[in-house]
Amino acid sequence: MAVNRTQLARELKELITALDRRVPRVERAGEASIARDAAALRAKAVKRLAGLTLGKPSRASAAGRPSKD
Repeated sequence: MAVNRTQLARELKELITALDRRVPRVERAGEASIARDAAALRAKAVKRLAGLTLGKPSRASAAGRPSKD
C-alpha cells in the first residue's frame, strides 16, 4: 500500500503533536525508558517531516524499498 507524501506528512505531524502532548508519569516503572523512546521517535519524525517538506526523497523511495527509520 503506497502512502503519498501529503498523507505521510500529515500523519507525521499528528504523531509529533501526540508525542508533545504526552505527560510523563513519574510514578510508573519504566517511565524514563518510555520518555527516552518517545523523544527518539519524535526526533526521527521531525527529521523525516523536514525531508518531505524540503522535497528530498526518503531513503526508502531512493532505494526502492521500505525505510527502517
